[in-house]
Amino acid sequence: MTSTSQPGLTRFNTSPDSVALAALREVCASRAWGTSLLARRPYAGLNALLAASDTATGGLDGADLAEALAGHPPIGRPKPGDPASAREQRGMAGAPEELKAEMLELNLAYQERFGHVFLICATGATGEQMRDALKTRIGHTPERERAIVRTELGKINRIRLTRLVAEDDDS
Repeated sequence: MTSTSQPGLTRFNTSPDSVALAALREVCASRAWGTSLLARRPYAGLNALLAASDTATGGLDGADLAEALAGHPPIGRPKPGDPASAREQRGMAGAPEELKAEMLELNLAYQERFGHVFLICATGATGEQMRDALKTRIGHTPERERAIVRTELGKINRIRLTRLVAEDDDS
């Protein structure tokens, strides 16, 4: 599964830089992150791509991390017309209105406290799990929260990259 014979990985490795960078910006809005991954092409397999992503995510400075966060909508309000956002936040889609209202309030308080959107790898999480994580994390110091945000961003980037290179040209 990690060979260059994967159609999606081969396509990614051989795409013109502008096409590959556009695809990477759909995964993560940070230009520095995308440029870092682009510079390391071609990748021998998915594991090499994911390791490069981890390294690039770990190396984001404050402005680059802010750029990455700006590409993520608040939990409970996926970006209209963005299937990745809707898929990742599926746990909030059928949540009761009370929970959605509580998440809106908590999201706003979090953003006021930390200056950016609450970021969590929402794939597979229920609305209640996301709410509970938000309630816990709003009490963190800015330094601790920034470390958690970086970890969550890395998880999201890995999921999205895996999906990107798994896509077949014929599908």
